[in-house]
Amino acid sequence: MKLAILHELNAERAARRPAILVTDTESGEQRLVKAQDFAKDPLRVELERQLRMGKSANVEVGGKKLFLNVYAPTAKLVIVGAVHISQALAPLARSLGYDVTVVDPRTAFASAERFPDIPLVAEWPDTALPPLNVDAYTAFVAVTHDPKIDDPALLHAFERGCFYIGALGSRKTHAKRGDRLRAQGAKDSDIARIHAPIGLAIGAVSPSEIAVSIMAEITAVLRLPPKEKEEAA
Repeated sequence: MKLAILHELNAERAARRPAILVTDTESGEQRLVKAQDFAKDPLRVELERQLRMGKSANVEVGGKKLFLNVYAPTAKLVIVGAVHISQALAPLARSLGYDVTVVDPRTAFASAERFPDIPLVAEWPDTALPPLNVDAYTAFVAVTHDPKIDDPALLHAFERGCFYIGALGSRKTHAKRGDRLRAQGAKDSDIARIHAPIGLAIGAVSPSEIAVSIMAEITAVLRLPPKEKEEAA
């Protein structure tokens, strides 16, 4: 890899922006394609597919054999609410390679005994969230059922462009939540991004089953093409 390409790649990785190194396996020629340039690249379809899957691969396009080396940031999961569902969701997400953080100002809930080996931030969202650098590779889940905690957290997730935003509650609860968020400046397009009721409709009942449904929905949003995401919803 040429030094100039390496510097570019390191800059993208440091900023948690995905990129793909395209190598012609016959000539050895290389070029780096940044995610912001995918749409205008002749390999757009192949680049988007491999980035979505998070896997490097050999492809053949126009008679050329290419290796697409995918550099994608490690996905984060921020869980607002140290509740029973979170106790099941946090280790499940970690087993799938997510960097997980649980946020809850209620120290009776956010304890190391209840969340062994999981980073905890026992602060209110306004204080807890900015240092976490929530971004487009972050899944964001709000499960406290307390508007004083969930609402400001969701507003932060809107601003940071999280790839997944979910919130616990029935449709009736969510409608009230939408009204509150609009009153605080949220747009209808922001509120439409919230997956609520949270999780895929698999008939989940227990906290562990609900955690599975949430993680399945996050995976679908991250991995499936747009059309298939709509069918899974």
